[in-house]
Amino acid sequence: MKIRLIDLKPGETGTIRGISGSIQHKKRLLAMGIVQGKEITVETVAPLGDPRIYSVLGYRLSMRNEEAGTIAVDPV
Repeated sequence: MKIRLIDLKPGETGTIRGISGSIQHKKRLLAMGIVQGKEITVETVAPLGDPRIYSVLGYRLSMRNEEAGTIAVDPV
């Protein structure tokens, strides 16, 4: 069941299934380690809900909700 990365709550993990948007946007996220098939975990959410901190490939990544909404994941 695919959901958007932004729909995961802190502590939840998902498997990356795809990225929507322009080629340039996809390349940027791939360069940041957003790779299909890898697991990503929501670490924390800022007090106003944006941005969020994610853990992927052994490092932490801050991402705006607008970007996270373009990433499809399967909840683990």
